[in-house]
Amino acid sequence: MIPVGGGTLARRLTSVEICAGAGGQALGLEQAGFAHQAVVEIDASACETLRINRGADWKIVEDDVRNLDGRGYAGIDLLAGGVPCPPFSIAGRQLGADDDRDLFPQALRMIEAAGPRAVLLENVRGLAAARFDGYRGQVLGRLARLGYRAWWQLIQASDHGVPQLRPRFVLVAIREPWAGRFTWPEPSPAPPPTVGAVLADLMAAGGWPGAAPWRDRAGQIAPTLVGGSKKHGGPDLGPTRARQAWRRLGVDGLGVADAPPGPDFPADAAPRLTVPMVARLQGFPDDWRFHGRKTAAYRQVGNAFPPPVARALGTAIAAALTD
Repeated sequence: MIPVGGGTLARRLTSVEICAGAGGQALGLEQAGFAHQAVVEIDASACETLRINRGADWKIVEDDVRNLDGRGYAGIDLLAGGVPCPPFSIAGRQLGADDDRDLFPQALRMIEAAGPRAVLLENVRGLAAARFDGYRGQVLGRLARLGYRAWWQLIQASDHGVPQLRPRFVLVAIREPWAGRFTWPEPSPAPPPTVGAVLADLMAAGGWPGAAPWRDRAGQIAPTLVGGSKKHGGPDLGPTRARQAWRRLGVDGLGVADAPPGPDFPADAAPRLTVPMVARLQGFPDDWRFHGRKTAAYRQVGNAFPPPVARALGTAIAAALTD
């Protein structure tokens, strides 16, 4: 028996994760009680991250989801994933279905072949724009024909304890009779912690004399972290507007540091964040290790779905599926 949302499950619920990245959503779903039958990701660095952290527990498939035969996973409880966001993001020019990176059709193909009881797919807020009303309607229509009730919802990461402004547009689809039991997770009653509170110990780890006053200065949650892509975006914390928000928190967002500031770093200067700091702001546990050099590691963190949000959604889905 395993605890899930205050109750117990007689067996582990099963799942397949596509477009898994560095494992943020997969980790949160594991915490919610799901056992992954496969975790699929095409990026080599991200796959190595998955192997380092869960190679003994998850079947990690390094491949394009287009090559995956969903019939091999018939009968799973949940198909989940973070399909690529560039087709719906401003940075990706919001081409939608005209973008060859749009993997929603592949997710729908997998759903039809595997027939999971539930589906969880997440994407950027841009997918909620009016210009994509028809696209979202097509997705809902296809799911309805496959026997699912489905809902779109804008989820704020800060509502689930993540110290970051990170809205994500989430699709949940569930078959009957379980669909009638589903309710979206309630926001946490406690406010999210501030950047300063979350990172104070890491910022002080190198002996920086400005760590204590910096904690007070960084007294709000973070702007949305941006991971960029292999073609666009390096190891910095986002575009100009985001970097200005970071500056108000006392952080230099134009790059990522190799180590926390040391004793010779000016007390009134703005330090850069390290990859472990950014990972903590995303809700990863401190022992989650990221493979690759700084740019590759930061990209994995910045593009991740926060594990606490995935856990909240997974717990709500698990409660609906539990007899």
